[in-house]
Amino acid sequence: MKGTYKAVEVSEPGVLRVVERPISEPGPGQVRIRVEACGICHTDAATISGAYPGLTLPRVPGHEVVGRIEAQGSGVSRKIGQRVGVGLIGGEDGVCEPCRRGDAVNCQNPVVLGVTVDGGYAEVMIAEARAIASIPDELSSAEAAPLLCAGITTYNALRNAGLRGGDLVAVQGIGGLGHLGVQFARRLGFHTVAIGRGSDKEKLAKHLGAHVYIDTALDDATAVLQRMGGARAILATAPSGDSMGPLVSALAVRGKLIVVGVPQDQIQLSAFPLVFGGRSVYGSLTGTAIEQEDTLAFSVLENIRPMIETAPLEQAADAYARMMQGKARFRMVLVTKDVK
Repeated sequence: MKGTYKAVEVSEPGVLRVVERPISEPGPGQVRIRVEACGICHTDAATISGAYPGLTLPRVPGHEVVGRIEAQGSGVSRKIGQRVGVGLIGGEDGVCEPCRRGDAVNCQNPVVLGVTVDGGYAEVMIAEARAIASIPDELSSAEAAPLLCAGITTYNALRNAGLRGGDLVAVQGIGGLGHLGVQFARRLGFHTVAIGRGSDKEKLAKHLGAHVYIDTALDDATAVLQRMGGARAILATAPSGDSMGPLVSALAVRGKLIVVGVPQDQIQLSAFPLVFGGRSVYGSLTGTAIEQEDTLAFSVLENIRPMIETAPLEQAADAYARMMQGKARFRMVLVTKDVK
């Protein structure tokens, strides 16, 4: 094995460059992964732009990583060659209050892939063994990668919302998050409404599993949902605060607006529907390694797959730009020559 590997690093804000780096050995509790695929997420922009608080450069982005274990440190008993994945939260400190209360996703001092440690825009990556998930044989590496972020984010948000089969659930936005949210909502047994803009998205929404499609170019989503009795939950995936805020009035009594897309603009809210009707707004963030395995297993069980476009690792800059320009349908995935 050669002593170096190829990686795409942020050398300065806004600049992605391909470099050769020396291969290092994993420390105690760590594994070295030979990367096969890494999804590109909108969250990567915080690293690539240099905007993430406390970020030090150079840094390799990427937190939707799938590959095979090729080396492991002391205290790790994984199988060499096992295919595994790592998501955004690559480890926790175990001592902060959220961790001590069993809420590792909200650790106050987390290992964050592509931010506090190097991520998966590379041929090789070091990961904490406690944060890796096993990948089912039924999923290709490129299919599995987005499920470790966009997949678990939408799946966990819906399954942990206290909903029941048959509940009216709307998904705002049919993009990188929303196209998976619609699939999960339908397969979880909800009366699924997709909210998008343009008649061209209706066929896709129905194909993904939506029972109803609301075209906001023609209809007011809040009014339509109110006529349907109000949504028990709305999964807000499209990063537009201006379009999220009014949806609170589309909720049924004690309904929930669950925010998983992070808009740059403010979400403006009226207190009236919150107070009169007990409606709520909250966010949901990714999940743990075992919850990633839950997401992958459910995706296999119900034949849920992300819609992806792949690109070679060396074309990471172009693939990232395509994602940021909204041209990807719907997740960009970098693949290495090692992908099987």
